[in-house]
Amino acid sequence: MALEWPWCRPIATLDVPPEVLAAAPRSLCLLVLLHFRLRVPVLRVSAGGARAMELLWLAEASVALAVSGLVLIAVIAHITATKVPNLNRHEDEKYFLNAENEKELVPSIHDPPTRNLSVVVPSYNEEERLPSMLNEALDYLEKRQRQDPAFTYEVIVVDDGSRDQTTKVALKYTQKYGSDKVRVLPLVKNRGKGGAVRMGVFSSRGEKILMADADGATKFEDVEKVEKGLESLQPWPDQMAIACGSRAHLEQDSIAQRSYFRTLLMYGFHFLVWFLCVKEIKDTQCGFKLLTREAASRTFSFLHIERWAFDVELLYIAQCFKIPIAEVAVNWTEIEGSKLVPVWSWLQMGRDLLFIRLRYLTGAWQLRTRKVN
Repeated sequence: MALEWPWCRPIATLDVPPEVLAAAPRSLCLLVLLHFRLRVPVLRVSAGGARAMELLWLAEASVALAVSGLVLIAVIAHITATKVPNLNRHEDEKYFLNAENEKELVPSIHDPPTRNLSVVVPSYNEEERLPSMLNEALDYLEKRQRQDPAFTYEVIVVDDGSRDQTTKVALKYTQKYGSDKVRVLPLVKNRGKGGAVRMGVFSSRGEKILMADADGATKFEDVEKVEKGLESLQPWPDQMAIACGSRAHLEQDSIAQRSYFRTLLMYGFHFLVWFLCVKEIKDTQCGFKLLTREAASRTFSFLHIERWAFDVELLYIAQCFKIPIAEVAVNWTEIEGSKLVPVWSWLQMGRDLLFIRLRYLTGAWQLRTRKVN
């Protein structure tokens, strides 16, 4: 049978059974025509329609390839997904180290809170930057406790499988302030920042739980700002709310100090976050976040991503559960020694963002209420 198009007249025929042609999608027919057109003169095209036909072929072939690629990525994301978050602890991770370097059994996020504030500090090879952060944090917390004796706190340093003296450095603060105020939780192997934060959260005793980076980039006294942001969300549904520290107000200054390439990567990452996962928060990656105990328990129990993009999944889960989120501007200074590899880490985070969306979309990851041991 002859294949005809509006601007063409046939000069040859393809021996294609009618039932096959009828069942084939239009894009496949175009690809077949393109295949034969490169080899034999199947169609005589008018001069005016030649360019239009080529553009049509290219457009539909591109769309078909893009859709096929997206379907393939979705299938790979679904097949390779770990269905249940990694909530298991190694036997040695069930204990803190006290001032005498002895083991103490960790509490559980499901126990009633006994402190006003828990500060979780994920640390990986941070022997140099950690002291400055802990000095600032503990000076503030001690001063606040002197002003308000009813205020209680704990700082949990989670050593994420460091190869340096991070645990030894942290234990000096345990010896100085006591293991009731400063606790060191060494992980047997590196889990990633998200995994380390989760282990600290699940071992905390606070009514409110603050995530704070070991580099001390955010001024610690700004905890008062995120506390006010959290209070502004009252009443909290099911006692759940989150306040995120934000550097969005510093974006223009940071652009002036970055290369064009890094600025392009930053904007690309922000677009992917907005397009795929979280639309209402401008800065998802600031490591200064305050959660109510109930919000921390709910979100971290469903968290799958354990590395750099974990913040995005955390906020995506919060949005799915309709947990109110406040974004609060904080003082932030870039500190040397970042573990983030500029290009490779951005690519990893881009991949994780796409997989977060696809895995929840295809049902590989599901937000079902379950009890966590």
